[in-house]
Amino acid sequence: MDLLQSIHELPVAEKIKVMEFIWEELTFNQKEYVSPDWHRHELEKTAKRMLEGREKVFDWSEAKRLLRKELE
Repeated sequence: MDLLQSIHELPVAEKIKVMEFIWEELTFNQKEYVSPDWHRHELEKTAKRMLEGREKVFDWSEAKRLLRKELE
């Protein structure tokens, strides 16, 4: 069985753990990665919503907890 199929068959909570692991691996070598322009555009839109008071902000740990709860 290939890796992608194995991940596909995991429960959601395990998929989130895999995703977090991959994200940590990617951010460890962040100097090697150049963010695409669309990231900047999305961050600008989010910053605008925050200034307008239309964006809800969560601590990362709280955001993960809420997402996990929603996916149970």
